[in-house]
Amino acid sequence: MLDERFLNRELSWLGFNDRVLQLAREPGIPLLERAKFCAIASTNLDEFFQVRVAALHDQIAAGIERPTWDGRTPSQQLAAIAHRVPDFVDRLDDTFLDELRPELAAHDIEIIDYADTTDEERGVLDELFEERVFPVLTPLAVDPGHPFPYISDLALSLAVHVADPETGDRRFARLKVPNVFPRLVTTSLARLLPVEQLIAANLDRLFVGMVVEEWAPFRVSRNADLTLEEDEADDLLEAVEMELRRRRFKQAVRLEVPHGIGTEILELLVRELELQHSDVTYHRAPLDLSCLWQLLEFDRPDLKDDVWTPVVPGRIAAADDSDRPIFDVIRHRAMLVHHPYESFAASVEEFIAQAADDPRVQSIKMTLYRAGGDSAVIRSLIRAAERGVQVAVLVELKARFDEATNVQWAKQLERAGVHVVYGMVGLKTHSKVVLVVRDDGDRLRRYCHVGTGNYNGKTARIYEDLGILTCDLDIGADAAQLFNHLTGYSRSEDYRQLLVAPRDLRRQIVDLIEHEASFGPEGHITLKCNSIADQGIAEALYAASAAGTRIDAVVRGICCVRAGVPGLSENIRVRSILGRYLEHSRIYRFAHGNVVHGARIADAETDAVYLIGSADLMPRNLNRRVEVIVPIEHPRHTAWLDQALDFALADDVVAWELQPDDQWARIGPTNAFEPHPQERLYRWAAEQQLAGRH
Repeated sequence: MLDERFLNRELSWLGFNDRVLQLAREPGIPLLERAKFCAIASTNLDEFFQVRVAALHDQIAAGIERPTWDGRTPSQQLAAIAHRVPDFVDRLDDTFLDELRPELAAHDIEIIDYADTTDEERGVLDELFEERVFPVLTPLAVDPGHPFPYISDLALSLAVHVADPETGDRRFARLKVPNVFPRLVTTSLARLLPVEQLIAANLDRLFVGMVVEEWAPFRVSRNADLTLEEDEADDLLEAVEMELRRRRFKQAVRLEVPHGIGTEILELLVRELELQHSDVTYHRAPLDLSCLWQLLEFDRPDLKDDVWTPVVPGRIAAADDSDRPIFDVIRHRAMLVHHPYESFAASVEEFIAQAADDPRVQSIKMTLYRAGGDSAVIRSLIRAAERGVQVAVLVELKARFDEATNVQWAKQLERAGVHVVYGMVGLKTHSKVVLVVRDDGDRLRRYCHVGTGNYNGKTARIYEDLGILTCDLDIGADAAQLFNHLTGYSRSEDYRQLLVAPRDLRRQIVDLIEHEASFGPEGHITLKCNSIADQGIAEALYAASAAGTRIDAVVRGICCVRAGVPGLSENIRVRSILGRYLEHSRIYRFAHGNVVHGARIADAETDAVYLIGSADLMPRNLNRRVEVIVPIEHPRHTAWLDQALDFALADDVVAWELQPDDQWARIGPTNAFEPHPQERLYRWAAEQQLAGRH
């Protein structure tokens, strides 16, 4: 039986992707940025099937029909998803075909079909096919001597029916479209052709002497999760590498095909991939619209966002004139940093780089969840280890879709002499913490960074995140205790300042909510996070709302809490901010916080509690991950957080709000994408930098 007090997690996620797609239709957003959001919506749906839909299939295969806390069984959730996804796919295709492609053409960027090419263009394409494409194509026939070939995850392929004109024998063949050349190939200046159409136009070159009767592109999504029995793995690194190899062959969960695909080819694909027709999505537009990322390569600043250059945090900028070490800045006073409005490279990366090169630094410890490819942070850690600094890094090998990258980083760090550990059995280490021990002459000090985002210089330019750089004695002691617990066998004791999951964080957050609810209408809770999808947290918020406490939630993605429903959540407002930056920080503000479980998380200057950190309000974060939340106490820092939240919650900005009927309504000016909270915050951060503040 459905519990109407809660929204389903998977359907809420689909609502989030709807909002992403709406950005592709916003007239106030530059055209190439709109194409980017179309690509993101397409990629998001891929991951949804690879992870969430695949997990539901796994539950059904295992005979698990236990309902989620909104009352839906796995089968019911799959049925609801199958009902929603075709409509989304139609709107995605309509957005590209009916809006973006005509507007792009009007601005001299054309995505064409092969039938639209000129004789001159076909000459160029013939040469391209001969030199770049034909040599790497491998048709795979299906007949009694050739079984149906393995179709890799998310690979674009052509299904081809050919016939022998002499014998009349008909055969099926699969042709994979390699990714060694661009998906959109240039026919002439700013005219682009999907490469699968170029290949299809030359199928006679691949099936010489045969008649090509029919062809159609198709694409398969597979289960992309890792299945690890960590307690049985003697070597977690080796186990992850083995699972990465196995993942290529996991169950198919979705088949993408064009609307006009022939029945015979479709039936063969569905049968051989062991799918149902409900697992098939039909498309009018080219499959896999992530190819629209290519359009951002055009030198068309008139069709892109204005550049917002990250500012150097004011106190670091002021210190540059005298080459003052960042440690001196932090020792004088803790520093709050807000990316990408403020430069990640000039703050966090510089902090780690200076630690790597500073002869006074004796040890560096950090958690590493997603570092990306070319990582300045990794280079600094290797440099430190090579000059004799004690460096210990907890690399989370199970960071989804970054497993292979993290395996390679772990090996490279170990070769450089870094002490590498792989986390705790049964838990992902998702916390973002760096601990540097430095001999300052008068004493050893612990310098820490605790943040909301990954130590990834690339994503730090597009993900909105917060961090605190501090040498606070209690935070330093807590960080040391955390690393001893993660890398050794010590039992965890009470933390002085940090709130840590899974040990205490759930209980502490619920206590803070209940404490605020005790103030009734005088209470105020503000939550900014990526997701709220935990039943215990939702129940506590409903109880606080019933007590009259005002609750403002800024939730980028999944929200299972209903908003503004009389008798249930009339005092809860839920807003979603989407824009050029991916909102990723977590801020938890309680107007009357005081003390939680003996840990001092507010000073005498204010009754309010401000927390930032790595944890969203989801079961996986609170129960199955090592997460770290840190209190923010300095008045200048809390004022910064207040300003960021105030911009997000202003009445006149572009945003989406969750309605009592569970639909998301766009608010703010309808003829422009401004004023936007992110632009206001960037302008304000630049003013703070000029003033040398915080």
